[in-house]
Amino acid sequence: MGQARVSIFDTTLRDGEQSPGCSMNLDEKLRMARQLEILGVDVIEAGFPVASDDDFAAVQAVAQACRRPIIAGLCRALPQDITRAWEALRGAARPRIHTFLATSDIHLHHKLHKTRGEALEMAVAGVRLAKSLTQDVEFSAEDATRTDVDFLCQMVEAVIEAGATVVNIPDTVGYAIPSEFGDLIRVLNQRVPNLHRAVLSVHCHDDLGLAVANSIAAVEAGARQVECTVNGIGERAGNASLEEVVMALQVRRDRLPFETGVLADQIIRSSQLLTNITGVHVQPNKAIVGRNAFAHEAGIHQHGVLQNRSTYEIMTPESVGARTQSLVLGKHSGRHALDQRFKEMGFDLTKLELEKAYKIFTKLSDQKKEIFEEDLLAIVQDGLAQIPEAWKLRAVQATAGTMATATALVTLWDGEQEFTETASGDGPVNAVCASMDKLTGLKGTLLDYTVRSITVGADAVGEVFVHVDFGGTPSSGRAASTDIVDASARAYLNAVNKLVYARRNRDLQHQLLPAASA
Repeated sequence: MGQARVSIFDTTLRDGEQSPGCSMNLDEKLRMARQLEILGVDVIEAGFPVASDDDFAAVQAVAQACRRPIIAGLCRALPQDITRAWEALRGAARPRIHTFLATSDIHLHHKLHKTRGEALEMAVAGVRLAKSLTQDVEFSAEDATRTDVDFLCQMVEAVIEAGATVVNIPDTVGYAIPSEFGDLIRVLNQRVPNLHRAVLSVHCHDDLGLAVANSIAAVEAGARQVECTVNGIGERAGNASLEEVVMALQVRRDRLPFETGVLADQIIRSSQLLTNITGVHVQPNKAIVGRNAFAHEAGIHQHGVLQNRSTYEIMTPESVGARTQSLVLGKHSGRHALDQRFKEMGFDLTKLELEKAYKIFTKLSDQKKEIFEEDLLAIVQDGLAQIPEAWKLRAVQATAGTMATATALVTLWDGEQEFTETASGDGPVNAVCASMDKLTGLKGTLLDYTVRSITVGADAVGEVFVHVDFGGTPSSGRAASTDIVDASARAYLNAVNKLVYARRNRDLQHQLLPAASA
């Protein structure tokens, strides 16, 4: 008899993106969605179509691009939400409408101003409408862990009768503890007579740091779908971490006899891609994907690992896609060697992409003696971004010191001619940003500025992430260089170009809307 299967429902592009600083544009969502498909998740929740035109376009694009996994769109149990979700999903090979309604008295009284009876009618009507559009319908009972158990059982039975194929029990505010949450799942299995007709799912938040533990407890109690995000990103303290759930099930098969379709050796790559897109890093001691997850500093630990790795490692770095050897190429390596190394890392570049990467590589080789895999990752993720550049950086120069005001000179090219401006600021980065504001006509305010070293040594490549507010519209940017001022300038300009690209796309969508609806 085979192991029971647990479906992995990834909501990185929906719930995860709602985390402050984690918003993604359409191209970034597509890059992440394609990696999630490679990772092997069963369901990709691509967005909330009724929320905005951008969310609608993202769900529609992911539905077209990713054909193996189920593509889900979230919607409230309202007719306009449900029909809008279906419009975005109808091109998917395997579409799922995911509708939700709050069920706790706290939400019913203070947010929805509905009685339990009215909520029950809304949920049933919503599921029936969704079912008339597609066979795969998921219903979520928002704030289920603070819902009266009798009413929750009644709600679950009713939506299954109305056609729901998946019923999700969210711990929306991260309130439950594992024993309590496991008991709730067992009660539903015992008291809902038609539960065998649907898959029972769980969606846990990490407000008390228990999201993964609650998810595992639910699986032990009978849940067969876990909703989670890469790196655990999400609202407030985040969601259950995909990599932790998957590896807990894989490492502890002696107690958890379940399998998933996730390819564990793609975990690190997925984590790194999300970090590069959002600029939100995981803490060094983060389980599975943190920088120190497989590091051993204590002498007794080092001795044990050298004798036998199983003394202090319950999984190998290679099992999640982490490499133990980083040094890969030198100054005199050619295009073929570079292309081969990228293929080994999982990047199959086109001739044009390889040529662009090689130019960046040779420039970096002149600045560094040794090129590490982390450098190559920065090249492929920084240099090959698909966002069109409305502005290109031609030159940047900044001066600063304790006895002088920081000043910067920046030259940008708009595709036709070069423009140069100077500005002063509180420091060299501030002066560079002020110069760019003059050139682009956009006024940006830095909300977050992060610098980290990708590799080691005095010639290490520095990676800069910025989150910028342009008059109420947020945008993020990233760049890497051995020169931090250069990286800062290009990261800020990346944020500018993303904003310009998004505005042009939005204007184009508005121009096409009348024709599309005709």
